[in-house]
Amino acid sequence: MLVKRFLLSYTKAMHRINRAPKDNGGATNSPADYGAICLRNKPSNCNPYQTSSRCLSTASNRMATPNDENTRPIAPSAAVSLYQMKKLIKAACPTLGESVEGPTCIETQCPVCHIVPGGDSSAGPPASGPRIYINKTTGCFSCSSCHYLGRWEQIEKFFPPYNRSAKSLQELRKLRGAFLELKQECTGSDTPIHSLPVDSIELDDANAKAVAQALGIPDSFAESLVHLKARWNALNKELFIPLKDVEGRAIGYKTLQRTTSDGELFERTVPEANASGIVQLRCSVASAGTRAKEQCHLNAILVLSVLDLLALGTAKLNATAVCLPHGLKSLPQQCLPALERFQRLTLWFNYDTAGWDTARNYAKKLDERRCLFVRPTEQHPTPYRALQQRDAGPELRTILAKAQPILHQSITTFHALRQDVLSDLQNIDKVQGVKWKRYPTLNKLLKGHRKGELTVLTGPTGCGKTTFMSDYSLDLAQQGVSTLWGSFEIRNTRLAATLLRQMVGQPLDEQLVKFERWADEFERLPIYFMTFHGQQPIKVVMEAIEHAQYVHDIQHVIIDNLQFMMGMLEESKHLDRYWKQDAIIGAFRSFATRRNCHVTLVIHPRKERDTDELTTSSIFGGAKASQEADNVLLIQDKRLTSVRGKKYLQIAKNRYSGDLGIMPLDFDKASLSYAQRKRKADSGNDGSSHAVASVDQPQADSL
Repeated sequence: MLVKRFLLSYTKAMHRINRAPKDNGGATNSPADYGAICLRNKPSNCNPYQTSSRCLSTASNRMATPNDENTRPIAPSAAVSLYQMKKLIKAACPTLGESVEGPTCIETQCPVCHIVPGGDSSAGPPASGPRIYINKTTGCFSCSSCHYLGRWEQIEKFFPPYNRSAKSLQELRKLRGAFLELKQECTGSDTPIHSLPVDSIELDDANAKAVAQALGIPDSFAESLVHLKARWNALNKELFIPLKDVEGRAIGYKTLQRTTSDGELFERTVPEANASGIVQLRCSVASAGTRAKEQCHLNAILVLSVLDLLALGTAKLNATAVCLPHGLKSLPQQCLPALERFQRLTLWFNYDTAGWDTARNYAKKLDERRCLFVRPTEQHPTPYRALQQRDAGPELRTILAKAQPILHQSITTFHALRQDVLSDLQNIDKVQGVKWKRYPTLNKLLKGHRKGELTVLTGPTGCGKTTFMSDYSLDLAQQGVSTLWGSFEIRNTRLAATLLRQMVGQPLDEQLVKFERWADEFERLPIYFMTFHGQQPIKVVMEAIEHAQYVHDIQHVIIDNLQFMMGMLEESKHLDRYWKQDAIIGAFRSFATRRNCHVTLVIHPRKERDTDELTTSSIFGGAKASQEADNVLLIQDKRLTSVRGKKYLQIAKNRYSGDLGIMPLDFDKASLSYAQRKRKADSGNDGSSHAVASVDQPQADSL
């Protein structure tokens, strides 16, 4: 029965792969579908909001499956025990050979590719074979030979020693055959996923300087371009630099091209998301001694752009310069195996708050104990800018020498904070956070949306809390803020349809001919959905959030609403409900601070008279919600209690700047949006914009 169930699940997965349509012979290049709505390739006669289990990979030459880590819906999963993983891998050493534990991954021979359960193992472990890299945090593994990305529970059963009964070995062989068949379907062939364009030529010493002059970059970069085996397309004047995996194979590339409009250099990554390769450049003198060469292999400098990488190549720093594939957007876990060999990583990112915040998040993924940071100040610019300012600014070696490690997390001094304080003062606008485009009043009061804060939103039933929060989060997602939605009240299909309609600004059913174009644009937004619905235990929800933050570098988590995580655990059924809510709020507060991620909680208020205005004490539960929150937002709805009553958002707590005030909420039913229109009234004394209110009638504008 176990074999039948396993084979049936794999057969269904392969059927889904075979049914998925392809455009022009290949899979489309689209973000992952997280159980919301299938936004591409819908038949004309089907419901555009119908849910779909089809997932497409961001790699344009292969179809993803439910096994892909970055295309799988975020759902509760069993926690992976690092101790159990290490124990199982160690027991398999006589057959597979010794494993290597690095800062982020465990490397060992693949127990599936060339090893048949129950086969002759008297000859000892194979001399060489495909390697797998198992992430110590998520348990996901990636195969070095075929780039297959899977979960730990898929492969743990194949680690020897096996149960020696003939029945169990026969079952394992059948499972292995099904696993290899699915693996072949998922990966296609052994050819690179994204090979370099064939119409380009590889640079050599003769033409590298001419290419550098054509792009308008220093001639000193020519030598590094040759070492990187870059290629040049003379027709489009485009430079291709290969992204290489842990085995040194080119599986993608970065492009450099000068735009015709403003003459700026434009950099692009292929594939656009979840690239598993990096660009590495040795920054050492060819005649360096043995010790210097060893330091070059042990020390790495991580930068965000190819120009920064080439600038470091001119400095001869006895280190390896590494260009990350997606800059500040994300660091896919498939890239971590290629960084395992380095004992020290220096993160040299943009000298602004966004670069500094991202550097700290990446350090947690890379193991903070081996990370150093170049503090983001005007005296510490990025390598390419420092090279341009060489006459007026410090040299690259001088800046790199000032890189500092993270001190003990519980103890610090002003000396350690000094550069952070200077960076905040020099980047005061960016420190305030991401500005809203739909809500200028919130910019005046809250100053912006900042990482690491906790926001509480409450309002009476039916006032439109979910509608406002979706509009509020969509504004931020359109500016690049990675958002994770946890909606326990409504289905993801309906939530995604609302977000899409708010983005478009008009009813979708009236313009279905444009649906594909709108859907393609919406798919590019960094919005993910948890697949929970109804009451859920806090432990399961937090595991999913921690996983999403690690894998997708989530910056904003929305929980709608908090009451759906109370009263689920058997051992907590006798606990006071206020105590349970305080524990949940404490968990989210800790997560926001520890992961530097903004968390927004939607909480229902206490049942009060309709004529009474809500205050911070109106939030359901104890006082912990209002005490722990950095921002408290109250939706006041007076339309049903007064003839000329209005609905408005009240900022009742603002820990960052202390500014309090109100923002009128005028609902547009066509777009399901509260986006503020241009107003003629000047700002009031409290800093909020008081609009000339137009009379609106009570509407069913909530989800």
